[in-house]
Amino acid sequence: MREQKGFSLIELLIVVAIILIIAAIAIPNLLRARIAANESSAVSSIRTINTAETSYQTSNPTVGYAALLSDLGPGIGVYVCPAKLTVNAACLIDGTLSNNGNPAGNGKSGYTFAAAGAAGATAVLVTYVAGAAPVGYNQTGVRLFCANEDGVIHADPNAGALTAPPNVSATCAAFTVLN
Repeated sequence: MREQKGFSLIELLIVVAIILIIAAIAIPNLLRARIAANESSAVSSIRTINTAETSYQTSNPTVGYAALLSDLGPGIGVYVCPAKLTVNAACLIDGTLSNNGNPAGNGKSGYTFAAAGAAGATAVLVTYVAGAAPVGYNQTGVRLFCANEDGVIHADPNAGALTAPPNVSATCAAFTVLN
């Protein structure tokens, strides 16, 4: 009788099949966990934008809320605060969030962000809407998030697979309040 050294082809195929079965079970759970982490980061970023908008409006009563998301940070395409702060570079949020992730604007933690102020009867921006949408639907996130000057964060299940942040107050108000 011959002594066997090593594994047979059948034994190796069984081990590979077991590994593939375990991977098929684990990978979808890993993707769902990543989506949940990205959505949590997006909600946190919307809260940060809400706080920054309130501070901006308090500091600039003749301007009101910020006209653009980049006004809340160091400025468009800038990641370091300037020596002198202006209404276009208030430095209330970091450059990564205010510049939407990087110069290409492809998001932060799998989400893109937008914020825009809206004027009332005068030129003062009396309202704003901040929104977040996944960069890749069902890959980096699923839900849309938004908030306006009342500070309440709203969420939408995003059945339409949108990847543009909500930027209209009426659209945001139609979303369900996030608990």
